[in-house]
Amino acid sequence: MDSELKREIMLDNYTNPFHKETKDEKEYIKVNGNNVSCIDDINLYIKLQNDIIVDAYFDGEACAISTSSTSIMLKNIIGKTKDEVRKYIENFENMIYEKDYDESILGEAIVYNEIYKQESRKTCATLPYTALLKALKKYFDN
Repeated sequence: MDSELKREIMLDNYTNPFHKETKDEKEYIKVNGNNVSCIDDINLYIKLQNDIIVDAYFDGEACAISTSSTSIMLKNIIGKTKDEVRKYIENFENMIYEKDYDESILGEAIVYNEIYKQESRKTCATLPYTALLKALKKYFDN
C-alpha cells in the first residue's frame, strides 16, 4: 500500500471515526487508555456476549494516530471471538514492534506498518489495543 493511500485511510478514520460516540449503556465494559505524556485519553466500551464482541465504541480526546487506530481497531474486532481478537492484537503489536506478523489479519490496520520508524508514535498507535486487552482481562478474568 502506498504512503498516500495510508495517509488517506488514517485521515478518514481520524476525521470520521468509526463508533466514536457517547452512550449510556450499562452492559458495556468500560476501560480507559491514556498516554501521560500527551493528550491521548480514550474510554473504550466493549459489549461481549459469550465469547464474542458484539459491539464497541469509544469517546475521549486523542491525537490523529490514536483516534484513527481506535477507529480501525473497532472495525476489525466487532463480531469476533475473544481468541480471534487476541490473535488480531498479537499480529498488530508484532507489526508495530518489527516482529513477524500475518498481514491478512490486520485489514486497514496495515497502514501502521511503518510506525516503528517514529518511536514516539508507537504508543499512540497501540493505545486502543492496550485498553482492549484490559477490557478482555476484566471480562474473562473475573
